[in-house]
Amino acid sequence: MSVPRATHVGSFLRPPALLRARADHAAGRIGTAALHAAEDTAITTILQVQRDSGIGPCTDGEYRRNDFMSQLTDHTDGFVGQAPVLDWNSAEQRQSDDAILNLIGGKLSHRERFTDREAGYLSRYAPGPFKITLPEVTNFVVANWQAGVSDQAYPTRADLIDDLAEVVRTEAEALVRDGVRHVQIDAPCYTSFVNEKLIPVFEAEGLDPRDLLQRCIDADRRIVAGLRESGVTVGMHICRGNYRGQWFNEGTYDGIAEDVFGQIPVDHWLLEYDTDRAGGLAPIRFVPDGTTVVLGLVTTKTGELEKPDELARRIEGAARHRPLDALALSPQCGFASEVHGNPLTWDDQRRKLDLVVQTAGLVWG
Repeated sequence: MSVPRATHVGSFLRPPALLRARADHAAGRIGTAALHAAEDTAITTILQVQRDSGIGPCTDGEYRRNDFMSQLTDHTDGFVGQAPVLDWNSAEQRQSDDAILNLIGGKLSHRERFTDREAGYLSRYAPGPFKITLPEVTNFVVANWQAGVSDQAYPTRADLIDDLAEVVRTEAEALVRDGVRHVQIDAPCYTSFVNEKLIPVFEAEGLDPRDLLQRCIDADRRIVAGLRESGVTVGMHICRGNYRGQWFNEGTYDGIAEDVFGQIPVDHWLLEYDTDRAGGLAPIRFVPDGTTVVLGLVTTKTGELEKPDELARRIEGAARHRPLDALALSPQCGFASEVHGNPLTWDDQRRKLDLVVQTAGLVWG
């Protein structure tokens, strides 16, 4: 299965009715069955939106999750109900918010399935090809380890990599048995290891950032290779954080491209390119032949609509480094990496999808 020219990362804004159902369930006003029914209704709606727009492969919008990681953290032993404080950035301000992550406080092990309901529903009701998203190891290495909480189980953040990779691998193998044919792994923050603000943090802990990067690459390579050997199409979305229009990580692809693109055998890379923080397009030259580069040129952080001609111009610029037939287009990230979503409207979201499809038609026909 090849990735379409017009695609997307996976998460979508939650409809108000689903948000109300989640609040009612958390408050004990409705039961789990009623929440699941509300999720099913919302998923039916977002599947129709994707079909009508012509974008694909479709997802369930991650409507069964609190955030893109929550299914894993809720069904894996070793996470504790304590959140790290992370410095999130926005164009207007810098602030800390700890709403969407749980710290690692014990040994990590796969307790039970966490994408089976998603896969089962989509296999029955998706109007076409669909994908399931899985969180990636690096996120947890960077954001979920904290001295004084995590180090009793894992003396350094590097020590958790193999156990967490085993959790992801176990779920990935179960998806193969479910018959899922497209898996996307979200959202490795490899650029953390070349981020000038984070390098001193790792070094102060006695860690070599390049060694940490390589260990994460090795873990991801094993997961991806196992899926592809089973005939599954695999995409990977490199992210810098996406929380209500804010970002967490910085750093260009220049310092990681040769190692990451050259060693992890995905079918396609989904790369953020909506701001100057991503740097130039030249690093995509390291993507091997046969692998598609999905250019995330359309931002999900705001509702401001890009111009098709400008997007086409940037795609033409990318074609100087990779063949045009090896490129595709998408939003730079999901519209709602966590339940509250980014600061744009439902109509903004639809216009962004239509823009991606329109521009892909303009460029590729």
